[in-house]
Amino acid sequence: MNDLRKIRVGSRASPLALVQTEEVLALLRPRFPDVEFDVVHVSTQGDRKKDAPLSTLDRGTFVKDIEKALLDSDIDFAVHSAKDLAPDLPTGLKVLPVGDRQDARDVLVTKSGLPLSQLPSGTRLGTSSPRRTVQIKAIRPDIELLPIRGNLGTRLEKAVGSDYNGVVVAAAGLARLGRLSEATEFLSIEQVTPDIGQGTLVAEFREDNTELKAILSEIVFDATAQAFRAERAFLDTLGGGCTAPVAAYATINGKKLNILAMAAAQDGKQIVRAEIKGDSQNPEEAGRSAAHRLQESGASEFIR
Repeated sequence: MNDLRKIRVGSRASPLALVQTEEVLALLRPRFPDVEFDVVHVSTQGDRKKDAPLSTLDRGTFVKDIEKALLDSDIDFAVHSAKDLAPDLPTGLKVLPVGDRQDARDVLVTKSGLPLSQLPSGTRLGTSSPRRTVQIKAIRPDIELLPIRGNLGTRLEKAVGSDYNGVVVAAAGLARLGRLSEATEFLSIEQVTPDIGQGTLVAEFREDNTELKAILSEIVFDATAQAFRAERAFLDTLGGGCTAPVAAYATINGKKLNILAMAAAQDGKQIVRAEIKGDSQNPEEAGRSAAHRLQESGASEFIR
């Protein structure tokens, strides 16, 4: 590893993306003091299409350009939010979940400070996530869910503006930006199940770079990795072309693994949920079982 004196780390240039990258580097630097980590900003298609509704962008839109930079050897590895990964990685690339998972729940940030149950009928909440929309509509069908764009800071500003009465965002993002105190309410994972990999960071690299893999493996923690593998197996079993709102959240307790999963029709009129208990030493089996349970319970009718 002595020849790896400088490692180029790809990251989006948004404040949250840079904080996430620094979180990973803060784990690596003390372990590898002889390595210089240089952060390289990469503009992504998702960043450039500022006016496009997020619901029209494919999962992976915020990482594809970074993956191209990896394949072109312009960078050595990249840090992503795990939920931004496409279901299928490009040939030649691998990912490792790194560090500890942050709180995976979604949070409500409202101008009034009222929780979801007490919001007036007709309240306007900003979210561009179909997954959040269908689950919140199931709880409060009288609330209006509106598309919203911008980085996390911009969305929080819009939450107290004139167009919205609040927003729904990831707790992990607020925590990483030091703004968790702005959350009005943490939403129940049973009612609003988190996105696949939400709160988890991943490092993506070229699979032939075995030395870099050895470096990154030093900051892979078992519980985070096992949950990530279960959730990704769930998504993989449903198929890379799945466009229906889906969610999965795995928790680890020693050798026990528990995974909550959800799939919904695009219009939100059908929501199917499942809970699977499995072995943390075989997380992929639990993820696949959760996907099969949903399909057997009716999700196969709207998951294509």
